[in-house]
Amino acid sequence: MAMATPKCRPVLILLLLAVSSCLPHVVTSLSFDYNFSAPGVLAGADLKYMNDSAPVLDRIDLTNLSRSWSTGRVAHGQAVRLWDDATGKAASFTTNFTFAVKSLNVTTSQGDGMAFFVGPYPPSMPTDASGGFLALFNNRGNPANTYFPPTVGVEFDTLRNVEWDPNDTISHLGLNVNDIRSRNYTALPDGSFNGAMSASVRYDAGTATLSATLRLDDMPELSSYTVSTNVDCRAAGLTQDAAVGFSAAIGDYVEQHQIFSWSFESTLTDDIMTSKRKETGLVAGLVSTGIFIFVAVAASLGYLQYLKRKGMHAQDAPQDSDVPLDQDMDDVFEKGAGPRRFSYDELSRATRGFSDEEKLGEGGFGAVYRGYLQEQGLHVAIKRISKTSSQGRREYVAEVTIIGRLRHRNLVLLVGWCHKADELLLVYELMTNGSLDEHLYSSTNILTWPTRYKIILGTGSALLYLHQEWEQCVVHRDIKPSNIMLDASFNPKLGDFGLARLVDHSRGGYTTMLAGTKGYMDPECAVTSRASAETDVYSFGIVLLEVACGRRPIAPLQEDENKVVLVQWIQKLYVGGTLLDAADTRLDGNFDAQEMERVLVVGLWCVHPDYGFRPSIRQAMSALHFEAPAPDLPPEMPVAMYAPPRGGHRSSYTSSNGSSSTGNRSSTSDRAEENRSSASANTKSARRPIATPTNQTLGTRTTE
Repeated sequence: MAMATPKCRPVLILLLLAVSSCLPHVVTSLSFDYNFSAPGVLAGADLKYMNDSAPVLDRIDLTNLSRSWSTGRVAHGQAVRLWDDATGKAASFTTNFTFAVKSLNVTTSQGDGMAFFVGPYPPSMPTDASGGFLALFNNRGNPANTYFPPTVGVEFDTLRNVEWDPNDTISHLGLNVNDIRSRNYTALPDGSFNGAMSASVRYDAGTATLSATLRLDDMPELSSYTVSTNVDCRAAGLTQDAAVGFSAAIGDYVEQHQIFSWSFESTLTDDIMTSKRKETGLVAGLVSTGIFIFVAVAASLGYLQYLKRKGMHAQDAPQDSDVPLDQDMDDVFEKGAGPRRFSYDELSRATRGFSDEEKLGEGGFGAVYRGYLQEQGLHVAIKRISKTSSQGRREYVAEVTIIGRLRHRNLVLLVGWCHKADELLLVYELMTNGSLDEHLYSSTNILTWPTRYKIILGTGSALLYLHQEWEQCVVHRDIKPSNIMLDASFNPKLGDFGLARLVDHSRGGYTTMLAGTKGYMDPECAVTSRASAETDVYSFGIVLLEVACGRRPIAPLQEDENKVVLVQWIQKLYVGGTLLDAADTRLDGNFDAQEMERVLVVGLWCVHPDYGFRPSIRQAMSALHFEAPAPDLPPEMPVAMYAPPRGGHRSSYTSSNGSSSTGNRSSTSDRAEENRSSASANTKSARRPIATPTNQTLGTRTTE
């Protein structure tokens, strides 16, 4: 290809500048997304810590717990531009963050709280803002204070100060403008600020409106809380370039203030152009967009070809002996950010030579060990794939290439990986409370209903992300309580992606070959060997019923010791109008009846024999969040009679008059949304069961 001569380069530069000046001018003032639990993120984040705030392992601590009257701030190192004097345009912004406030007092008393703030840049620490001032504003009641920098804040106040806080609540979500007295607030139930939470703050420059939404993740039984008010950033005294960050303070009472993740984005649009320049810019923009689309399509096609060459496409997977290792595997694993490679020696030291004393559990896949990575100061769980596992390498590759690219607070975080000779090791964040099944069937510590409901919603949120919110649909294929891990606050995190496969975001997308655990597998999948998002929904439905009832999918009934199938037993109670009798008797009636009924009904909906009448995971979650009504289920479910596929995937449903209807996967999918949206199967309600699929035996994990 011909190269530009030195004489031509200035001309080319001027030409590029001329073309760029014709394009619509959009400036993103500030944009970042930090998940502090991911390796290396906290260390590389552009943050300024003030006073007692500090980075700690996988989070930011805003206050020092070793003493009372501690204050702290953390701010982003770059400024956000709130407006542009040249154009007169103002910036809108949205920020999302997850955090925790935890009382460490002998009594239930708390104090004082934390806040998100927008203030002067470069950021600084107020000199007299301890206790109830939340390190947000200097104390105006102190005559010695003469400097009160303009600040807009969203406060999460845990203690009522009678001098300025609302008199009708102890805790509140407030919006503050240059004053510790909230301009507007929403009262919260006492004790709400005690656990994990997530918040979203939005500023709309067009309407000069500041709004905040708070969700109490550790208390899913409570709804989200919102508050809004009018704020003019210029009128509030803020400068053109402002700092954004968090502040917190404690008084005599000690509480933790921790930040786990933080994203921020602001956009400032300059539309001051002549009509002629706008038209020229539009043409140039369309041309550049066309070029971009062409390049993107070409890159996508090239990537698909690459996947086909590597054998990673979501259809038939290769035999375990064909799975690449060593350099080929390294090339795949090390692309992009995320988990890192560890040396075998590092992991051996972390587990004290894979000592039996550090072993957390063992199964057909291998063993899991507790470990401590000294350099990172991180406690981890290390899975050592069994050398005798027939599917070991395939599951290892699936874990790294799939879960290593996923980021969601209800998914187990893959920290790293290692392969050396015949050793395959996976490093995860340590889940201190183990797996759900350990607690669900514990004879000593009974999971309370609020905790169970939180686990249900968190697991569903993870599945929603996998099925509909990531760039490709991830079919997990092994959803069950032993793969739902629990952190220190009993937040659920779905793990074990060894059987997971990628499929397209399209109707009828599926992966072939039998995989999963009997008892949680869709009966149709057990016959046809095809798994899809609908089969994951079936497994999720089984988990819902199991968590609500405290019974395994196939278990002895206490009264007569006969083996019963959980779904059939609950269906009979539903038909008889005694559905709440299915509730776990160990709860002793201590549960929310509406939530219990909703979980049981949605569980039955998810395990409908015809996947065309099952909900999508989004519809199931809407019902569980009480954003949509409960489905109207038929009094008797039709019983599917499956036949192995011959060229296409087919299943039939037998009715009471002996006739049968046969459906193809693609045609069933075409009517699925219509059936789901009505949440009923009235057209099949007259059918009576005359045959059942082969009974499944609990606990056996089947792989391809």
